[in-house]
Amino acid sequence: MKLLLERTRKHLEDQNETYFQHMWGAWKIVYLLKILELKCLVHSVCPFLYTKAVSEKIDCLQKMTKRSK
Repeated sequence: MKLLLERTRKHLEDQNETYFQHMWGAWKIVYLLKILELKCLVHSVCPFLYTKAVSEKIDCLQKMTKRSK
């Protein structure tokens, strides 16, 4: 348990975030990925829909994962 807490603390320090800031950032990424997942599902059935949905969000996702470095 001590190792888990130590690794969590170190990760949060590396990200320069509090626990709740980090959790909120992760939840925003999850939300965006779920929306993209649905768009990909629709695109797989109707290829003419959402033709650029994922490719247009790749930069956004990359920025979201590098938010505090």
